[in-house]
Amino acid sequence: MSHASARLTPAGRLLLVSRIEAGTTQAEVARQMGLSRGTVAKWWHRYQAEGEAGLIDRSSRPHRSPKRTDPNVEERIFRLRRSTKRSLVFLAARTGCLLRQCGGCCSVMG
Repeated sequence: MSHASARLTPAGRLLLVSRIEAGTTQAEVARQMGLSRGTVAKWWHRYQAEGEAGLIDRSSRPHRSPKRTDPNVEERIFRLRRSTKRSLVFLAARTGCLLRQCGGCCSVMG
C-alpha cells in the first residue's frame, strides 16, 4: 500500500511503462513525470522481468538480520520492560545487552 504522499503508485508505474512501450524514451518519461531517470529505469526493468506484478510495492524489511538480538534475550527484555517500566539503559545493564542492540527490540514496545 502506498503512503499518501507517494510520488509513484502502482497505477503511476503502469502509466510509466505504458509510455515507454508507446515509444517515449526513458529520459522523456522521467521529465514528464518529475522522476529521476534511475527511477524510471528501475521500474521499467522490473516490469520487463516480472510484468505487472513487478510494479507492486515490496517490503523494505531486510531478508536477514545477522546481528539481531537473540530471541531469548529479547523475551527477557520484554518481560523486564513490562514488569519494571524502566529505561533502556537499565534494561541493557540488567540483561547484559549492548544498548544499541537493546534499543532495537525495546523500541517496539513503546
